[in-house]
Amino acid sequence: MAMRRTLGAALAAVALLAAWGGAHGTPAAAAPRAAGACDVLAPGASAVAEGAVRAACEQIGVWYTWGGGHGPQPGPTYGQVDPSDPDSAHDPERLGFDCSGLVRYAYARAAGGDPLPGNAYHQFNSPEVKQRFTAAQGTAPLLPGDLLAWGSGGSVHHIAIYLGAGKMVEARESGTRITVSDVRLGGDYAGAVRMAAAAAPGTFSTWGTDVWTHKEPSTTSPRVHRFPGPTIVRIDCQKHAEPVTAEGYTNDAWSYLPEYGAWITNIYIKGPAWLDGVRTCR
Repeated sequence: MAMRRTLGAALAAVALLAAWGGAHGTPAAAAPRAAGACDVLAPGASAVAEGAVRAACEQIGVWYTWGGGHGPQPGPTYGQVDPSDPDSAHDPERLGFDCSGLVRYAYARAAGGDPLPGNAYHQFNSPEVKQRFTAAQGTAPLLPGDLLAWGSGGSVHHIAIYLGAGKMVEARESGTRITVSDVRLGGDYAGAVRMAAAAAPGTFSTWGTDVWTHKEPSTTSPRVHRFPGPTIVRIDCQKHAEPVTAEGYTNDAWSYLPEYGAWITNIYIKGPAWLDGVRTCR
C-alpha cells in the first residue's frame, strides 16, 4: 500500500460528508485545475491515462529511492544504493519509487494488473505503446498520461508522466521526493509515448470526490483509501452487505478492490447497482 499523508481531523470530517454525497450516476466532468497543481491539467486523455496521472499525483512527497517500486507487485519498496550516485546512500532506508517504479504503479492502479513492469527503457518500448512522439514535436501533441523519456543512443535513463500545460510528475533522483516539474525538452530528451487506452478486464471507474474505501463492506469499518476524484479500479468480486443510502439511492452491493485490500459501495462505481460480469464474492 502506498504511503499517503494523514488527513487532519477537520479534513477528515469534510471528506466523510463528501464521501456519501452525490447521486447514483455519472457526474459532470470537472474542469482542469490550474497549471502547477498535480492533476490532469488538459482535456482529451483516456480514462486510464487520467487515472494514472491521479494515482501518481497521490504520491507527491514520497521519497525517490533507487530501485523503488519494483517488488513482486506494483507499489513502494525500499531502495538500493546506486554505486554511481553518492546521494543514494540512504535509499535502502527510504520507502518509495524510482522513476519507472512510479510509472509502473500509476498505470497498474489505473488499468489493473501490471501493464508496465521493468525499467524506463522497457516502459518506453512497451508493447502497450500505441503512439510515439519525437523530441522535435515538443509538448504540443501530448496529452495527460503520456510518458516522457530521456536518453540517447537507444538507451533510456529517466521517465515521467505528463500532466498537461507543460508540467509533469516525476520521481527524479536520490535525495528528492516525487514532485511536479516543468517538462525539460533540452539535453537528451528522447520524446514521448502514449499508452493503449483500453482498461483491463474487470476494471470500472469510480465517480464522485473524496470517496472512501473501507476495510470491510460496511461504512462503520475502518477507512482505507480516499479517492479524491474519479479513478479506474479493478474489481475482483461483489457481495450483498450493509445497505448504504446516498441522495435517495439505497444499495447493499459492495465491490472488493484487490489493489487496495478494501471495499467500496457500488453506489460510487459507474454502472448498474449490481455490476455486470463481476463474480459474487464467496
